[in-house]
Amino acid sequence: MAEVLLFHHVQGLTPGIVAFADSLREAGHTVHTPDLFDGRTFDSIEAGLAYAQGDGAPDVDKLADEIAAGLPESLVYAGFSMGEAQAQRLAQTRPGAAGALLFESCIPLTGDWAFGPWPEGVPVQIHGMDADPFFAGEGDIDAAREIVATVPDAELFTYPGDKHLFADGSLASYDPDATALLQKRVLEFLGRV
Repeated sequence: MAEVLLFHHVQGLTPGIVAFADSLREAGHTVHTPDLFDGRTFDSIEAGLAYAQGDGAPDVDKLADEIAAGLPESLVYAGFSMGEAQAQRLAQTRPGAAGALLFESCIPLTGDWAFGPWPEGVPVQIHGMDADPFFAGEGDIDAAREIVATVPDAELFTYPGDKHLFADGSLASYDPDATALLQKRVLEFLGRV
């Protein structure tokens, strides 16, 4: 069974993210769900962004590093949207990663925001909706395609629709059919690492 470090999105550690983690736990995996916002959740992406980018915002890189440091090296790093950046950064820079699950966001392997080359032997699965204004509209899908083109064990799965945070059952953007397929694919991935 895999050990997963799962980072929440910009609306916080919502009940939907906890439920997603619980579905992985029910399959026998160990899943850590740190709360980078110290209990705060937000009703919208905009409100979450205002907090994350405002005065007094937590240093999520530092928090993620501290959390990871207390766990084994052989982790699968996972993250939704804002949390994807932490998962991808740690998968690419912390030695010993077992894999990465990147949901609804993806950072290019080259350019100003890049974390460097993808580490050899680290599988990755990327998920997002094909008309999501963030994932598809802001170029993340292109970054995902770049990873798939250059990383031997990389998969990109797109789902029809324009919803962001579609796998969070506590939000209005939730898509149960797409989420069921995403969970199936994630469990297959975790079964291989």
